[in-house]
Amino acid sequence: MTALHELPIEEASRLLATRKLSSRELVEAALARIEATEAKVGSFLTVTADLARAQAAEADARLASGDATPLTGVPIGLKDIFVTRGVTTTCASKILEGFVPTFDGTVVERLRRAGAVLVGKLNMDEFAMGSSCENSGLAATRNPWKLSRVPGGSSGGSASSVAARQVAGSFGTDTGGSIRLPASYCGVTGIKPTYGRVSRFGVIAFASSLDQVGPLATSARGAALLLQAVAGKDPRDSTSIDAPVPDYLSSMTPRLDGMTLGVPREYMIGGLDPGVDAAVRAALDRLKELGARLVDVSLPHTEYAVATYYIVATAEASSNLGRYDGVRYGLRRGEENGVREMYGRTRDAGFGAEVKRRIMLGTYVLSAGYYEAYYSKAMRVRTLIRRDFEQAFRSCDAIVAPTSPDTAFEIGSRTDDPLKMYLSDILTIAAPLAGLPAMSSPCGFDEAGMPVGLQLIGRPLDEAVLFRIAAAYEDSTDWHRRVPELRA
Repeated sequence: MTALHELPIEEASRLLATRKLSSRELVEAALARIEATEAKVGSFLTVTADLARAQAAEADARLASGDATPLTGVPIGLKDIFVTRGVTTTCASKILEGFVPTFDGTVVERLRRAGAVLVGKLNMDEFAMGSSCENSGLAATRNPWKLSRVPGGSSGGSASSVAARQVAGSFGTDTGGSIRLPASYCGVTGIKPTYGRVSRFGVIAFASSLDQVGPLATSARGAALLLQAVAGKDPRDSTSIDAPVPDYLSSMTPRLDGMTLGVPREYMIGGLDPGVDAAVRAALDRLKELGARLVDVSLPHTEYAVATYYIVATAEASSNLGRYDGVRYGLRRGEENGVREMYGRTRDAGFGAEVKRRIMLGTYVLSAGYYEAYYSKAMRVRTLIRRDFEQAFRSCDAIVAPTSPDTAFEIGSRTDDPLKMYLSDILTIAAPLAGLPAMSSPCGFDEAGMPVGLQLIGRPLDEAVLFRIAAAYEDSTDWHRRVPELRA
């Protein structure tokens, strides 16, 4: 029998609904798994055991009364970027250490309404700025497949907690690849929905025109159930889209007959790790066996995506992070010597090196004399990148490519080379610049036994197509069912 902590969301939901399993049993299994593995993995910043047990009792009462949703009683974790009433929320930064919000953001609110059980807040790169989870100001997280390697970032704790089967599912945010990259590195499924599909109210901002909330799970069906619960219009977020949310599970079919998938030549680059290249090409062959037709497409402005992203994102970050000044909440230093010194000393003590680097970059590109040369030009290139996708989607239903050019790298191997670290996101950055939904699904392992992710990119609001492709692929493979042994 499958251990309780290894049950995928869709199976746990079925057992809960038929009363063959209680939420209390499922939550206790998750808490026991966290206790047994957390010292090795380090996924969590806060474990909310008392809250989880109380919510499990409420969930069991709802299940008994027939007033349940597919997520009622299911244990989940949240990236520590979600404002959560009564639970410490830090964004993995010393500047917010000890901050306890008095309200729930929309995603948290909707998960509570669905009856999901929160077992804790998960580690991340500080203010979501990073590709490895090494920029956390509070803790270290490791990849469950090999503890000497990074879990990816910025949603590293969200991916590692699911891979280690500490939780059945989690939520992260994706600005330039921060759900898909750790999903790929940790061998789980993660989706960044269309920009505006999920409310950002109560999500601590990094880059407001790019940030998007999304789920991670061990399967496409589990991720679909999580997204189903939180998607939809929110009047408190002016960027959220007023569009119907389809039943994602109903779109899933065992075959892909009649579907055309585009393979972008700019993503199948010569610099791909051999293990990644082999796994992705094998996955493409499997998709053809499932009935899909593969066609070549071109995204010619891909080479400018990294530069464009690091102008747009840092510019928005320099504006968003101006609120952290020691006045209203969080850390405060130097107040005895006046406001200006308090600002400087608070930010110097509270922000980590990567956050300071991006604030300075963003302030520079927005400054007088440089705005037109950098930020304004980047916004025009961003439009060209979006038009590349519009052109590609004239000949295909979705785009299929590697999630990352390599697999998870050794901890510390790129910390002294920010440019090399930034290039980790080279294949994931374009989709958020264009506002498109994109998913990473496990498609194999390299010669070192590290997971490889297959990236799927869809038209706006076409998450159902991505779930259909991923579910059909999963049904014909077992990559998503493999569980790491947590070896050093």
